[in-house]
Amino acid sequence: MKKLGIQLFMLTLISILPFTFLTEKVSADEQQQEQSPFNSEHYDYTTYQEIEEKLQSLDKNSNRVTLDVIGESTRGNNIYSVIVSDPQAKGKYGKIQALRNKMFKHPGKAQEWVDKHPDFKVPVMINGSIHGNEFVGSDAVLKLIERFAFEDDEMTKNILEKNILIFNVTVNPDGRINATRFNGKGIDLNRDYITQSQPETQASVEMITEWNPMVFLDLHGYVQYSSEKPGLIEPTTPPHNPNYEYDLYSKWALDQAEAMEKEIVTHKEDYSSDLYKNLEGVHIPRRDAQYGWDDYPPIFAPMYAMYHGAYGATIEAPTNTWDGVEWQINAVMGALKFATNHKNEMIKDQIEIFERGINFHHPTHEDGFFPHAYVLPVDDKDPTATHKAVKHLKANDIDVVTAKQPFTVNGVQYDAGTFIVQMDQAKAGLANTMLWDGEDISNDTPAMYDISAWSLPELWGFEAIPVNENLDVQTAKVNKINHNGELDGKGPYHIPNSSVKAVALVNQLLQNGIPVLQDDNGEFYVESQPGNDLRKAVTQSGLTLTTSEVPSNAKTLESLKVAILKDGGMWKSQSHSGTKIALERLGFDVEEVHPRQVAQYGLEDYDVFIYSGTDHLISYNLSEANQPFGLKNKQQFENFKRHINTFATNGGQYIAIGAGASLATETLGLTDVNINRGQSNSNGIVHVNYGNTPLTAGYDTTDIGFVYSPVWYTNITDQTIAASFEEEDFFKAGFWKNREDARGKAVIIQENEKDVTLIGLEAGFRDHTDYLYRLISNAIFE
Repeated sequence: MKKLGIQLFMLTLISILPFTFLTEKVSADEQQQEQSPFNSEHYDYTTYQEIEEKLQSLDKNSNRVTLDVIGESTRGNNIYSVIVSDPQAKGKYGKIQALRNKMFKHPGKAQEWVDKHPDFKVPVMINGSIHGNEFVGSDAVLKLIERFAFEDDEMTKNILEKNILIFNVTVNPDGRINATRFNGKGIDLNRDYITQSQPETQASVEMITEWNPMVFLDLHGYVQYSSEKPGLIEPTTPPHNPNYEYDLYSKWALDQAEAMEKEIVTHKEDYSSDLYKNLEGVHIPRRDAQYGWDDYPPIFAPMYAMYHGAYGATIEAPTNTWDGVEWQINAVMGALKFATNHKNEMIKDQIEIFERGINFHHPTHEDGFFPHAYVLPVDDKDPTATHKAVKHLKANDIDVVTAKQPFTVNGVQYDAGTFIVQMDQAKAGLANTMLWDGEDISNDTPAMYDISAWSLPELWGFEAIPVNENLDVQTAKVNKINHNGELDGKGPYHIPNSSVKAVALVNQLLQNGIPVLQDDNGEFYVESQPGNDLRKAVTQSGLTLTTSEVPSNAKTLESLKVAILKDGGMWKSQSHSGTKIALERLGFDVEEVHPRQVAQYGLEDYDVFIYSGTDHLISYNLSEANQPFGLKNKQQFENFKRHINTFATNGGQYIAIGAGASLATETLGLTDVNINRGQSNSNGIVHVNYGNTPLTAGYDTTDIGFVYSPVWYTNITDQTIAASFEEEDFFKAGFWKNREDARGKAVIIQENEKDVTLIGLEAGFRDHTDYLYRLISNAIFE
């Protein structure tokens, strides 16, 4: 199969599509997009290149400023932090951080030190433009840095006397350069703080764990619930994540928000537009709403910071204008004044959060909510998921230990070397929110803003066993994890279909020309090889491959070329990005193809085509902003449909993942099942009955799945059901009202007459559902 005329096609696209679609920035040296098509308002915001220049100048000309590069974006652009303090504090950052660390090592001594040194300084952290096309955040940060770098009024001096201001100037450089919400991988960074899959998020988390700020402000736009109270400042509506010490946070959060509101209203005459001049306040969800803007999932930057003791708040400017920038500045100034005036009392409650964790004393929680410990057993043959989890926990300031000798809990014996997370530690709330199974909150609220379940053990594929008793076992602190894979015996070797790393190893071997076989149960095998290539790949994988006889039914695999339909970010989401990352992490050779490319040239160069995204990708009835990402007209749609059907009929593999892709599959005439959907904001972890098929290899008969905008299939006639929701109590954790119709219904099906697979589960969700990735690789290899 050959792809014809691609160069000509790309030249044609240049002439017919807006520049924003074709341009993919790889460095800051390339041209900045002028504006975002997804913004209804535009202003002459500061470009990323101009930000770099201004920061260099500020660093050079102010003795209060410390400029640093804290990381790189996915496309290699620098992520800058700026610390502003009075000059006397600049040489004492290490000491200040050490004193902060004392809060969650020896909180009592930390409080004693604070009481004796009333001139101590607290860190306040401010994030700019985590969403790249919400330009006002970084512009407000720049102006705030400039103010505190040079001005000498009493308020400025008073704030700097009591605080250290830490700015993450542009959290998302790629998004600002490309004028998109997402980073260069298509990931919404403000949904990544539990997963921390992206370098931008990792840089932000490192700043938070380094400084443990007392206040954390995240600058966004654009929200207008009313003209009287434009903009939004948290705290939020219920439900609140039960892993917070919420009573301590809530003592200050609403007062802090109203202090910001007061500062905004006080300066309303200084604005340019009538909207701002006539405002009466700000929408504060906790005060002004009952539901719909919650702080339940730890995926947002301020919510994540709250687990480190910060008084976190999202601040949403009303408009994408310079007035919006000034509104943000006033909001931050209100928070800084409030924090400065209440510093001693606020820091006392922050220390109390850590003290409760260390003392295993959680007065607002029911007994038993926090277990005494979690036991994380290790699979000797494939420890990769557990090792990933331990590294993740440690990166988040959570202590992990290993048992020095075997021990028994609830009648089960665990080996020496088993990982343990003891819950009498300062950041117990963060540890628990990462390791617990979650809860069903469907009856707690009418609506949720985003996901309502995220269990790392369930969705990453490792065990975390809660223990409700004190463990009598000697332990050693985990400092590093260095684990190499190995070959056991002389071969042939069994590669278990057990993890992302295992499938990635299979693909690496195939791409290196080493034959791999797969049996009818989905397990992989490789013969012993001359040279060192096999051993080197296995060592890097972290897997132990044991010698095993190759079943007679095993067939040799081929290295396959995979295409995924490009999603440009319709409706503020890039639902294909997680699936694309999943494919890359599984080791597949994957390319994005635009719908118009498929309409013109088909899929002759590919073996597998994956649709994972909104069904509007194959629409030609689109808003002006979305037109570059879909089809132009009915004829293009008919061509797209014809090429897809030809591909599937002639032996190509078509895989649809998620609700939008299922609807698109129906529209394309590739299935005649009924596509049923739950409410769009429904989501969570579900119990699934997996069939005994190669598509479900590696999963237990009763196992878990994840849904987001759930979908299920009925009117099954000429299809094979590979997996269904369980009949009873199929919903494990999350938010899904009116789900009764989905009981026992099919959630993964395959057409019998053509190679078409519909996976209703969100198998590639936001680089978070590692455990479900193998549903995709199973479908590809089948």
